[in-house]
Amino acid sequence: MEEQSNIQIPRAKLGSQGLEVSKLGFGCMGLTGIYNTPVSEEAGISIIKDAFSKGITFFNTADIYGPHTNEILLGKALKQLPREKIELATKCGIVGYGKTQMIVKGTPEYSIPIKETMAEFKKLVEEGKVKYIGLSEARPDTIRRAHAVHSITALQMEWSLTPFGRVILKKILSHFADIVRWLLLAVDFFGGKAIVESIPANSFLVSHPRFVGDNLEKNKILYTRLVDLAVKHHCTPAQLALAWVLHQGHEVVPIPGQPRSRTLTIISLP
Repeated sequence: MEEQSNIQIPRAKLGSQGLEVSKLGFGCMGLTGIYNTPVSEEAGISIIKDAFSKGITFFNTADIYGPHTNEILLGKALKQLPREKIELATKCGIVGYGKTQMIVKGTPEYSIPIKETMAEFKKLVEEGKVKYIGLSEARPDTIRRAHAVHSITALQMEWSLTPFGRVILKKILSHFADIVRWLLLAVDFFGGKAIVESIPANSFLVSHPRFVGDNLEKNKILYTRLVDLAVKHHCTPAQLALAWVLHQGHEVVPIPGQPRSRTLTIISLP
Protein backbone atom coordinates (compact mmCIF):
# COMPACT_ATOMS: atom_id res chain seq x y z
CA MET A 1 0.00 0.00 0.00
CA GLU A 2 1.35 3.43 -0.94
CA GLU A 3 2.00 5.87 1.87
CA GLN A 4 -0.48 8.73 2.16
CA SER A 5 1.64 11.80 2.85
CA ASN A 6 -1.22 14.30 2.62
CA ILE A 7 -3.65 12.65 5.04
CA GLN A 8 -5.14 14.95 7.67
CA ILE A 9 -5.22 13.35 11.12
CA PRO A 10 -8.31 14.45 13.09
CA ARG A 11 -8.20 15.62 16.70
CA ALA A 12 -9.67 13.85 19.74
CA LYS A 13 -10.69 15.24 23.12
CA LEU A 14 -9.69 13.28 26.22
CA GLY A 15 -11.32 13.77 29.60
CA SER A 16 -13.22 16.83 30.78
CA GLN A 17 -10.28 19.17 31.48
CA GLY A 18 -9.72 20.29 27.89
CA LEU A 19 -6.94 18.02 26.60
CA GLU A 20 -7.05 17.65 22.81
CA VAL A 21 -4.60 15.44 20.91
CA SER A 22 -4.06 14.02 17.45
CA LYS A 23 -6.32 11.02 16.89
CA LEU A 24 -3.20 8.91 16.36
CA GLY A 25 -0.30 9.14 18.77
CA PHE A 26 3.26 7.86 18.63
CA GLY A 27 4.80 5.56 21.23
CA CYS A 28 8.51 6.31 21.53
CA MET A 29 9.53 3.26 23.59
CA GLY A 30 10.89 1.23 20.67
CA LEU A 31 13.34 3.94 19.68
CA THR A 32 15.53 3.12 22.67
CA GLY A 33 15.07 -0.63 22.80
CA ILE A 34 12.62 -2.86 24.74
CA TYR A 35 11.09 -4.47 21.64
CA ASN A 36 14.14 -4.22 19.41
CA THR A 37 17.71 -2.93 19.14
CA PRO A 38 17.81 0.82 19.90
CA VAL A 39 18.08 3.11 16.89
CA SER A 40 20.76 5.78 16.65
CA GLU A 41 20.01 9.24 18.03
CA GLU A 42 20.01 10.66 14.51
CA ALA A 43 17.55 8.02 13.30
CA GLY A 44 15.32 8.43 16.34
CA ILE A 45 15.06 12.19 15.88
CA SER A 46 14.36 11.69 12.17
CA ILE A 47 11.54 9.22 12.93
CA ILE A 48 9.91 11.59 15.44
CA LYS A 49 10.10 14.47 12.97
CA ASP A 50 8.68 12.25 10.23
CA ALA A 51 5.72 11.33 12.45
CA PHE A 52 5.10 15.03 13.13
CA SER A 53 5.22 15.80 9.40
CA LYS A 54 2.41 13.28 8.91
CA GLY A 55 0.18 15.07 11.42
CA ILE A 56 1.01 13.22 14.65
CA THR A 57 1.38 15.68 17.54
CA PHE A 58 0.86 13.36 20.52
CA PHE A 59 4.00 11.59 21.76
CA ASN A 60 4.27 9.08 24.61
CA THR A 61 7.51 8.46 26.52
CA ALA A 62 8.76 7.38 29.97
CA ASP A 63 11.88 7.61 32.10
CA ILE A 64 11.97 3.80 32.30
CA TYR A 65 12.32 3.48 28.51
CA GLY A 66 15.96 2.93 27.74
CA PRO A 67 16.12 3.32 30.71
CA HIS A 68 16.41 7.11 31.11
CA THR A 69 17.33 7.75 27.46
CA ASN A 70 13.94 7.91 25.76
CA GLU A 71 12.86 11.23 27.23
CA ILE A 72 16.23 12.74 26.35
CA LEU A 73 15.93 11.56 22.74
CA LEU A 74 12.39 12.92 22.43
CA GLY A 75 13.44 16.20 24.04
CA LYS A 76 16.17 16.70 21.45
CA ALA A 77 13.68 16.05 18.65
CA LEU A 78 11.18 18.50 20.16
CA LYS A 79 13.79 21.26 20.08
CA GLN A 80 13.60 21.01 16.29
CA LEU A 81 9.79 21.14 16.13
CA PRO A 82 7.17 23.82 16.92
CA ARG A 83 6.73 22.84 20.56
CA GLU A 84 3.42 24.69 20.97
CA LYS A 85 1.80 22.24 18.53
CA ILE A 86 2.80 19.10 20.45
CA GLU A 87 1.06 17.18 23.24
CA LEU A 88 3.41 15.14 25.39
CA ALA A 89 2.63 12.38 27.88
CA THR A 90 5.28 10.79 30.09
CA LYS A 91 5.13 7.98 32.64
CA CYS A 92 6.41 9.40 35.93
CA GLY A 93 9.01 11.67 34.40
CA ILE A 94 9.31 15.22 33.13
CA VAL A 95 10.87 15.82 29.72
CA GLY A 96 13.47 18.57 29.92
CA TYR A 97 12.47 20.44 26.79
CA GLY A 98 9.22 22.36 26.71
CA LYS A 99 5.89 21.62 28.40
CA THR A 100 4.76 18.16 29.49
CA GLN A 101 1.01 18.02 29.00
CA MET A 102 0.23 14.85 30.95
CA ILE A 103 2.00 12.77 33.57
CA VAL A 104 0.96 9.11 33.72
CA LYS A 105 1.17 6.75 36.67
CA GLY A 106 2.75 3.81 34.89
CA THR A 107 3.39 1.12 37.52
CA PRO A 108 1.30 -0.90 40.01
CA GLU A 109 0.87 0.47 43.53
CA TYR A 110 3.17 -1.91 45.41
CA SER A 111 4.30 -0.14 48.61
CA ILE A 112 3.02 3.36 47.73
CA PRO A 113 -0.77 3.82 47.94
CA ILE A 114 -2.30 5.38 44.85
CA LYS A 115 -3.77 8.22 46.92
CA GLU A 116 -0.28 9.31 47.94
CA THR A 117 0.97 9.22 44.37
CA MET A 118 -2.04 11.16 43.16
CA ALA A 119 -1.56 13.77 45.89
CA GLU A 120 1.96 14.43 44.58
CA PHE A 121 0.73 14.53 40.98
CA LYS A 122 -1.96 16.99 42.04
CA LYS A 123 0.78 19.27 43.39
CA LEU A 124 2.50 19.18 39.99
CA VAL A 125 -0.75 20.32 38.37
CA GLU A 126 -1.21 23.10 40.93
CA GLU A 127 2.39 24.24 40.37
CA GLY A 128 1.80 24.38 36.61
CA LYS A 129 4.40 21.72 35.79
CA VAL A 130 1.84 19.45 34.10
CA LYS A 131 -1.76 19.98 33.04
CA TYR A 132 -3.33 16.52 33.20
CA ILE A 133 -3.00 13.19 35.00
CA GLY A 134 -3.38 9.71 33.50
CA LEU A 135 -3.12 6.11 34.63
CA SER A 136 -1.53 3.13 32.89
CA GLU A 137 -2.56 -0.52 33.32
CA ALA A 138 -4.64 0.34 36.39
CA ARG A 139 -7.24 -1.89 38.01
CA PRO A 140 -10.83 -0.64 38.53
CA ASP A 141 -10.37 -0.09 42.28
CA THR A 142 -7.14 1.84 41.66
CA ILE A 143 -8.87 4.06 39.10
CA ARG A 144 -11.69 4.78 41.52
CA ARG A 145 -9.37 5.78 44.39
CA ALA A 146 -7.13 7.85 42.13
CA HIS A 147 -10.02 9.73 40.56
CA ALA A 148 -11.28 10.65 44.03
CA VAL A 149 -8.06 12.65 44.60
CA HIS A 150 -7.85 14.34 41.18
CA SER A 151 -9.66 13.95 37.86
CA ILE A 152 -8.16 11.30 35.60
CA THR A 153 -7.99 12.54 32.03
CA ALA A 154 -6.89 9.32 30.34
CA LEU A 155 -6.27 5.65 30.87
CA GLN A 156 -3.51 3.95 28.92
CA MET A 157 -4.23 0.28 28.50
CA GLU A 158 -4.26 -2.45 25.91
CA TRP A 159 -7.16 -2.50 23.48
CA SER A 160 -6.27 -4.88 20.70
CA LEU A 161 -7.67 -7.64 18.52
CA THR A 162 -6.44 -10.24 21.01
CA PRO A 163 -9.20 -11.78 23.19
CA PHE A 164 -7.47 -10.57 26.37
CA GLY A 165 -7.21 -7.04 25.03
CA ARG A 166 -10.97 -6.86 24.43
CA VAL A 167 -12.19 -8.56 27.62
CA ILE A 168 -10.21 -6.50 30.13
CA LEU A 169 -11.31 -3.22 28.56
CA LYS A 170 -14.99 -4.18 28.68
CA LYS A 171 -14.69 -4.78 32.43
CA ILE A 172 -13.11 -1.41 33.06
CA LEU A 173 -15.36 0.57 30.71
CA SER A 174 -18.45 -0.88 32.36
CA HIS A 175 -17.36 0.76 35.64
CA PHE A 176 -15.85 4.07 34.57
CA ALA A 177 -17.14 5.17 31.17
CA ASP A 178 -19.09 7.94 32.91
CA ILE A 179 -16.08 9.67 34.51
CA VAL A 180 -13.19 9.47 32.10
CA ARG A 181 -12.39 9.18 28.44
CA TRP A 182 -9.75 6.74 27.34
CA LEU A 183 -6.30 6.82 25.89
CA LEU A 184 -5.53 3.27 24.82
CA LEU A 185 -2.53 1.36 23.62
CA ALA A 186 -2.75 -1.39 21.00
CA VAL A 187 -0.06 -3.81 22.15
CA ASP A 188 1.90 -5.07 19.17
CA PHE A 189 1.23 -8.72 18.51
CA PHE A 190 0.34 -8.06 14.88
CA GLY A 191 3.50 -6.15 14.01
CA GLY A 192 4.60 -8.47 11.24
CA LYS A 193 5.71 -11.97 10.38
CA ALA A 194 9.00 -11.59 12.25
CA ILE A 195 7.12 -10.95 15.50
CA VAL A 196 5.80 -14.48 15.58
CA GLU A 197 8.68 -16.30 13.90
CA SER A 198 11.97 -14.67 14.88
CA ILE A 199 11.78 -12.40 17.91
CA PRO A 200 15.08 -10.57 18.53
CA ALA A 201 17.06 -12.09 21.41
CA ASN A 202 17.28 -8.72 23.16
CA SER A 203 13.52 -8.11 23.02
CA PHE A 204 11.44 -8.36 26.21
CA LEU A 205 8.87 -10.23 24.08
CA VAL A 206 11.12 -13.30 24.33
CA SER A 207 9.67 -13.98 27.78
CA HIS A 208 6.19 -12.53 27.20
CA PRO A 209 3.49 -15.20 27.79
CA ARG A 210 1.92 -14.59 24.37
CA PHE A 211 5.13 -15.48 22.59
CA VAL A 212 6.04 -18.63 24.49
CA GLY A 213 5.16 -22.32 23.93
CA ASP A 214 1.54 -23.28 23.31
CA ASN A 215 0.37 -19.69 23.63
CA LEU A 216 2.49 -18.68 20.66
CA GLU A 217 1.20 -21.55 18.55
CA LYS A 218 -2.40 -20.59 19.31
CA ASN A 219 -1.75 -16.91 18.64
CA LYS A 220 -0.16 -17.74 15.29
CA ILE A 221 -3.60 -18.95 14.19
CA LEU A 222 -5.07 -15.53 14.99
CA TYR A 223 -2.21 -13.86 13.17
CA THR A 224 -2.75 -15.99 10.07
CA ARG A 225 -6.41 -15.04 9.96
CA LEU A 226 -5.49 -11.38 10.20
CA VAL A 227 -2.97 -11.76 7.38
CA ASP A 228 -5.69 -13.16 5.11
CA LEU A 229 -7.99 -10.24 5.94
CA ALA A 230 -5.16 -7.73 5.42
CA VAL A 231 -4.53 -9.14 1.94
CA LYS A 232 -8.19 -8.54 1.13
CA HIS A 233 -7.86 -4.88 2.15
CA HIS A 234 -4.45 -4.42 0.48
CA CYS A 235 -2.62 -3.47 3.68
CA THR A 236 -0.32 -4.99 6.28
CA PRO A 237 -1.58 -6.88 9.37
CA ALA A 238 -0.27 -4.07 11.60
CA GLN A 239 -2.17 -1.46 9.60
CA LEU A 240 -5.37 -3.50 9.80
CA ALA A 241 -5.03 -4.00 13.57
CA LEU A 242 -4.43 -0.27 14.01
CA ALA A 243 -7.41 0.64 11.82
CA TRP A 244 -9.62 -1.57 14.01
CA VAL A 245 -8.55 0.30 17.14
CA LEU A 246 -9.01 3.67 15.43
CA HIS A 247 -12.65 2.81 14.78
CA GLN A 248 -13.56 1.89 18.37
CA GLY A 249 -14.70 5.42 19.26
CA HIS A 250 -13.85 9.11 19.01
CA GLU A 251 -12.24 9.04 22.45
CA VAL A 252 -9.86 6.19 21.57
CA VAL A 253 -6.33 7.32 20.68
CA PRO A 254 -3.93 4.52 19.68
CA ILE A 255 -0.24 5.16 20.35
CA PRO A 256 1.65 2.62 18.25
CA GLY A 257 5.43 2.74 17.97
CA GLN A 258 7.59 2.44 14.88
CA PRO A 259 11.40 2.10 14.71
CA ARG A 260 11.57 2.84 10.97
CA SER A 261 10.17 6.00 9.41
CA ARG A 262 9.85 4.51 5.94
CA THR A 263 7.08 2.19 7.14
CA LEU A 264 5.17 4.79 9.14
CA THR A 265 1.93 4.69 7.18
CA ILE A 266 -1.50 5.86 8.28
CA ILE A 267 -4.61 4.19 6.90
CA SER A 268 -8.34 4.39 7.42
CA LEU A 269 -10.60 1.46 6.69
CA PRO A 270 -14.42 1.29 6.73
